Amino acid sequence: MGFYFCAIPTARYLQLHAELKQQILSGQFAEGSLLPSENRLSQAYQMTRSMVRQALNELEKDGLIKKRQGKGSIVERKDQRLGLLSFRGFTEVLGGSHHQVHSRFLQPVKLQAWDDHFFFDLNDEERKHACVVIKRLREIDGQPVMLEHTYFPDVLDNFLEQKWVEASLFKTLQAYYQVSMSSVEQYIRATTADPHGAALLNLQEAAPLLKINRKYATSRSGFYIYSTLYCNTQDYAIGSYLE
Repeated sequence: MGFYFCAIPTARYLQLHAELKQQILSGQFAEGSLLPSENRLSQAYQMTRSMVRQALNELEKDGLIKKRQGKGSIVERKDQRLGLLSFRGFTEVLGGSHHQVHSRFLQPVKLQAWDDHFFFDLNDEERKHACVVIKRLREIDGQPVMLEHTYFPDVLDNFLEQKWVEASLFKTLQAYYQVSMSSVEQYIRATTADPHGAALLNLQEAAPLLKINRKYATSRSGFYIYSTLYCNTQDYAIGSYLE
């Protein structure tokens, strides 16, 4: 696919960085290909070479290019890993990283009946209560990487009225109910994106996804949290940290 130039309203290197990053991640620049020269980018985007150089430096920090003396900037994507197989939450795992992390609620937190064919076996006590349902889209640096559906029995006083702590379920449970996670049971399989999930994750329909079903044990006896994660691994590998 060819390289298309367009004018940038203001000469800011971050705009160029964002545009080139998107073109690399979308495959417009393949692995091993050369980016246009600093001169060419400077002319195309009407900015100084020093600004262009700053944008390229940021791409190199992102692990997307390697600057080679006498050759230019070569697309050399490093495998970026998200340590999401640990039982810490998304916010806890990535909150201290250099990434910009954002969680978007796809609907208000609500109560509903448990699915008759829930993905983990539920005990009779859990079935007695309504199910709290939380659906969120997780983003890294503005890029959607994961759909997360979370479920637990409605046994926490006034949970739906609580103000969340740093958009983190784990921190919210700890702050208001002194509930912490103690372990996780999880099962991983390959699946494909349905039309709704594909639209949310900016993927083609039927694109490959990693599906993770989880059951968290907590510090509160008999209280479990369940979740299903749909992970877009197009640009990030899903891994774990040994601690």
